[in-house]
Amino acid sequence: MLFVNIPHITNPRMNLAIEEYLLRHVKIEAPLLLFYINEPSVIIGRNQNTLEEVDRDYIEANGVHVVRRLSGGGAVYHDLGNLNFSFITNSRDDLQNFAKFVEPVTAVLQELGVPAELKNKSDIFVAGKKVSGNAQFSSGGRMFSHGTILFDSNLQNLLQAINPTKREIESNAVQSIRNFVTNVREHLPADMTIMALKEALLQGIFGGGVIPEYKLWAEDWQMIEQISSERYQTWEWNIGRAPQFNIQKVERLSVGKVDVRINVAKGVIVQIAFYGDFSGVLPISALSEWLVGVRYDARPLREALQDVDLTLYFGPIDREEFLKLIY
Repeated sequence: MLFVNIPHITNPRMNLAIEEYLLRHVKIEAPLLLFYINEPSVIIGRNQNTLEEVDRDYIEANGVHVVRRLSGGGAVYHDLGNLNFSFITNSRDDLQNFAKFVEPVTAVLQELGVPAELKNKSDIFVAGKKVSGNAQFSSGGRMFSHGTILFDSNLQNLLQAINPTKREIESNAVQSIRNFVTNVREHLPADMTIMALKEALLQGIFGGGVIPEYKLWAEDWQMIEQISSERYQTWEWNIGRAPQFNIQKVERLSVGKVDVRINVAKGVIVQIAFYGDFSGVLPISALSEWLVGVRYDARPLREALQDVDLTLYFGPIDREEFLKLIY
């Protein structure tokens, strides 16, 4: 096994690109081990509906990244108190064998005095609470098995970021299974830093001594930046890849009751209808037709409506009130 010792990069759009590059383009026999730490982010599972998994108001107000990963499973929250690990192997033989990759991590935690154990096939629990979730992905005969370690994450931010406000959303997306969580740091007999944990994991996994490394060169970084740009920095991957879903919201606004029903496919409005006891001078169907084809995202909706006189359809409605209703 070789350790991929990357610079201190905390942008999830780059770190996920590094992992993908190692999987798809570094064709060597030896397994690779990668560690990375992301700044505040919600990392969405491959088959999830992004808009269903996050509290959009919280995400936008706090500048939290929202990025889709290659592997399946549920949404997870990352911040500077969360250590991520990834084992990349030149074989698909260990798909679904999470124990092979998780047990070396739990063994090190146990040596540090933390009563960690593998549960639910792919999770690490401490004292009945979850500290790590794991997922896998394969491509071209290779695979990775990656996971999180909640070391000293802000758990309040975690709960706010991945628990969306109540919306009537229906889709076939995988719903995140939310367990009670805890930080490893709370269970350590002696305090340590997240970087000290990383070093302990390296020593434990490699058996001490000199740790063999795989080095990334300038041409590698060029391809990593390209992957980041073409996938992890795009709306199409992070949002638009979501499955078709429906939203219904009913609010009593200043103009009366407004009931909006929206059908979204690939992140774009394909049908929208308004009902209620409001009163306007133009047919509301004209506004619905205007919004079909618009990305279901705050900025495109605002731009689409910037030259529309909403009072002609609803009466004296407040623009911000209306935008909050439909998004």
